[in-house]
Amino acid sequence: MRVPKRRVIPISATSEAIEAALAAATAIDNKKGLDIALLDVSELLVVTDVFVIASGTSNRHVRTLADEVEGMLKAELSRQVLRREGRDHLRWVLLDYGDLVVHVFDKETRDYYQLERLWADAPVIEFEPASAEA
Repeated sequence: MRVPKRRVIPISATSEAIEAALAAATAIDNKKGLDIALLDVSELLVVTDVFVIASGTSNRHVRTLADEVEGMLKAELSRQVLRREGRDHLRWVLLDYGDLVVHVFDKETRDYYQLERLWADAPVIEFEPASAEA
C-alpha cells in the first residue's frame, strides 16, 4: 500500500513575526485561552506575516486575553499595537502589529467566521500550550 506524501510547506514569515506570535500565543495560554492557532500567511497576504487565532469563554475572557497579549508584547518585545478593533463588543478583538495580527474570538463568532478554514493553505507554526504539556 502506498502512503500519500504529505505536502510540507516551509515557513516563510520573518523570525521577528514568529517570535512575536509565539509570545502572543504564550500570553493567551497563560490566561487559559482556547484553541490557539498560529498561521504563516506571509505568502498569501501582503499586509502581514502571521495570524494568531484563539478563543475565550466569555466577553470578559476575550478582553483579558487581548489585554494580556498587549501587555506581554509591550513588556517582553517592546512592541506597540498599531491598531485594535472589537473592544466595544468583545466578540472578536483584533490586534494589529503590522507583521502580526492577533484574533481573539468568543466561541460562537470563531465558529461562524472559521478563519482557519479560510486560510487553510497557510502553513501552521507549531505551538504547544503549557496546559498540553502537563
